[in-house]
Order: sequence, then structure tokens, then C-alpha cells
Amino acid sequence: MEFNLAQLQEEIAALVPGKECIVTAKNRFTYGEITERTRRLANYLIDRGAKAPLPRQSLQGWQSGQDHLALYLYNGNEYLEGMIGGYKARVAPFNVNFRYVEDELLYLLKDASARFIIYHASLAPTLAKIRERLPELEVLLQVADESGNDLLPGATDYEEALASSSPARPDLQWSPDDLYILYTGGTTGMPKGVLWRQSDIYFAALGGTVHGVGEHQSLESVLSMTAGGHRSFPTPPFMHGAAHWAAFNAFHTGGTVIVQSDPRSFDADDIWSTVEREKVEVMLIVGDAFARPLLDQLDRKSYDLSTFALLVSGGAALNATLKTALLDRIPNLSIFDAIGSSETGSQAMNISSKTTGASTGVFMPQPGNVVLSEDLSQPLQPGDQEIGWFAKSGRVPLGYLGDEAKTLRTFPVVGSERFSVPGDRARYMADGNIEVLGRDSVTINSGGEKIFAEEVEDAIKSHPGVYDCVVVGRSSERWGQEVVALVKAADGVKLEDAALRAQCEKHLARYKLPKAFLYMDEIERSPSGKADYRWAKQQAESRGS
Repeated sequence: MEFNLAQLQEEIAALVPGKECIVTAKNRFTYGEITERTRRLANYLIDRGAKAPLPRQSLQGWQSGQDHLALYLYNGNEYLEGMIGGYKARVAPFNVNFRYVEDELLYLLKDASARFIIYHASLAPTLAKIRERLPELEVLLQVADESGNDLLPGATDYEEALASSSPARPDLQWSPDDLYILYTGGTTGMPKGVLWRQSDIYFAALGGTVHGVGEHQSLESVLSMTAGGHRSFPTPPFMHGAAHWAAFNAFHTGGTVIVQSDPRSFDADDIWSTVEREKVEVMLIVGDAFARPLLDQLDRKSYDLSTFALLVSGGAALNATLKTALLDRIPNLSIFDAIGSSETGSQAMNISSKTTGASTGVFMPQPGNVVLSEDLSQPLQPGDQEIGWFAKSGRVPLGYLGDEAKTLRTFPVVGSERFSVPGDRARYMADGNIEVLGRDSVTINSGGEKIFAEEVEDAIKSHPGVYDCVVVGRSSERWGQEVVALVKAADGVKLEDAALRAQCEKHLARYKLPKAFLYMDEIERSPSGKADYRWAKQQAESRGS
């Protein structure tokens, strides 16, 4: 069975038209209202010249045959409407980092050949500075906000555009081959647009595969899930894949997506207050960077969290120490530590509860996920000692937009099967679980030994006085690279090298211990909570031994 995301929205909304679909600080929209709004957006794009897609079979994996819609927005109903409305117009939306400066924004919009853009008015000044260098960018939709910024020349107000367009279902034949595009975060290199067939990303990350059951085999099977939809709260920016994946998982089960009062910053009181007010059942965070301030806030204030049953962490590691602390504070909570990437969708999970206890780094793989050998010649077997590549087969992306060479490297054919190998190193354990060691691009080669940055970070974060930490390799005449830890202390704590090194020795072999600790006032991270390893590397090199 194959699916299209526009088709799914229409079918599910027809079944639960009066149910809340998206709740923001200002608006509460039902499924029926979101259907009408996304149809209006689709018809506006069509009226402004959105082209019919080229047949997928006529294109290579790294090629797109569709117009592209940039979503340069903070969290809100407009972001999710932009995705669904784009799909209904057979235009491919893609995510844009709202923190980008001019050169970064210019690179991304050029790389994507963006023809349409929806953006918040407060971001208009940055867009205005590069507008003349983007001749392909023809249609601008500006979302009004508290900035009060005037419309850019040639732009149309978003709500006026919807009001002027037809609420009729677009007269188009949607296809499972229509594209879903997700740009990578660019924390270790330039962002790349990952191209997926909509049907494949639905099964890989958007709820098309039911845990322990398998893929939906019929539309009836999908619709049967809509009675149990939860109130879901993705706290990271929707420009981060994990966040809008959580939203679409809610949509595809008839659930409600909640947006915090201030989506432009991470305010722990705002997050917990939203959980309490909206009776949130499922919440998504991104690793330690989100979990630590949430825990700190629970020391300051009490909240009614009686409906809150499931915490999902994706996109970055969640330390076992923090998991345990969360379970102590919210005893009925379960924690799903999910791992995946833009190039694989969901791959594996680690489940923690008060009963099972908490662990980090070891995951139960979902079907199709394996560890490939170092030379990519074959899948490894449980119990093999070799450190290989965490990989996925089956429903994987078509390729990277405009990059044939990287497409062929990341999606190799092993035997007769095509795999996605985005770069995570892993070990296949004898019990069938997979130990994920971290991204190869941030692995440190010190004295001929490979040291995984995330493993060292996890050991350092187990010290109760550490608030945040990023580990990188620094150039060394003796070792080639040496391990350097950038550490932020918890409020009121004074850390010492000896104490941190002693904590690391409890978890790591001596050759993995940091050669230096650099104490920082802040650790740079993306809005989605991911570590900025390029910034960390610059800090470590500039403060050399």
C-alpha cells in the first residue's frame, strides 16, 4: 500500500472534522478548519503558477521535478499549514533555519531553487537583504507578527492570500511519489536537502509503521487509529525534522498538536505551563539540552502533570542520569529515547520507566535497521565485535538534492539491497540490541584510537555539577588529535579538572579521557538543541594547549 500526505490529511480530517487539530497561544483550529486553510493555500500556489511535477521515473535520485516552497517560520499553525498546503499543490516544502544570517540563508534558498516562500514578518529584514540575488524566488507570503514589519515589495499577507483563494479541494492527482524534502542541520557541514518519496517517509517516520505490528496495509487500517489520537507537544522548532515528525504522527492518528506560548525561545516555565493547561499526554524534546532546564524548573515550581505519560527525545542523546531524575519527579512517565536521522527516518528506540530503569546509547532496532561492516561489504551479526555503520534498508530516501556524488556515497547498494548509511558508528550486541557510538564526522582519532565524542560527553554529563558539555578533537603534535571537553557548570558549582577526570574514569578507558577541559559560560547549540561542533572545534583550537 502506498500513500500521499495530502490524501491522508483529507481522509483523516473527513473522519474527525470537529476535533482539535492545532492549538497555539492565539488560535484553536479543528481538522475541518485546517483542511479548508490548507486547500486555500494550495489553490493560491496553483493560481500563482505552481507547475505540475515531472514523472518520478524520469528523474535520478538526486533530482527534483517539483517547485519548492521555503518555510522560513517559527512554530505555529502556519508552518504545518505550509507543509500540508504545499503537498496539496504538489509543491515540495522544505525547512529553513530561522537563525541563519544572510549568507547562510542565501546559500540554502539558492541550493533549493526556492520559487515560493512563507516567512514571519520579523524575519523579513534578513530576507530583504538578499532578495535581489534570488531571481527564482517569485512568490512571497508574509505572516504578520508582533514585529509590525511592513510587507516586503511584491509580498502578500498570508491571511489575505488564504482569504482570496478557493476552499475547494484542488483538482490534482496526488501521488505517493510526490516529494518530502528535509534539509539537514549543517552542524558538521553544509546543509543538504534529503529527498524522500512521501509514501516512504510516511512509513519511515510519520506514523505509517505501528511498533510491533508493521506497516499499514490499507487506508481503513490508518483510519482505525484516529480514535486514539493523543494531545502531542513537540517543543523543538518545526524546522527540525523530529519536531514536525512528531506533529505528523499526531495528525495521522487524529491527535492534537500543541504549540507553546512563545515558540521563539525555550522557556521551561512556558513548557510545563503548556503541558498543564492543555493536558498534554506526549511531549517531544531534544536530549539533554532540553531536559536539563525542564528538570531545573520543576525545582522552582509545581505543575499538574497528571495527564503527561510519554516523553520522547530525538535528535540528540538523553543522558541516563537525567532520565532517572525525570522518572523520579514524574513516576508514571515513560521515556522513549528515539534515534534516527534525516536520511533514515526512525531507526531504533530505548525505553525507560520507573520499572525498567534508565540507560543510554543502547537501542532496540526497528525492522530493516542493521550494522554494516566497516568496508560496507556485508551486514554484521549480533555479537560481532567489529564497530561498523548503523544503516537502514527498505524505505530510504531517493538522494540529496543536486548532489550525485554524496547520494551514491550515503545510499550504497550492498549485495542487492540499497541502504542509507548517514554516518553513525555502531556495534551489534549479542542480545540483538545496537550500541550507537556517534557520528563518524565528529569521531576523534587520537594516537591511532577512535574515540566517539558522544560517549565522552555522556560520561562527563554524569557528573552532577555539569550542566552541558560538548567534546571535540583538537590538533596535537603528539597524538594527531587530542580530546577536549567544553563544559558549562551548573549554577553555583565550581568544577575542577581532577573531579571531572575521576568521573570519566568510572565510564571510560584512559585513552578516551579528555586532555583538557575548557569551562564555558554557554555552549552553542542550534535552536533544535543539537551541538554546534564547528563552533566547538573553533573554540578548542583557539584555546590551544
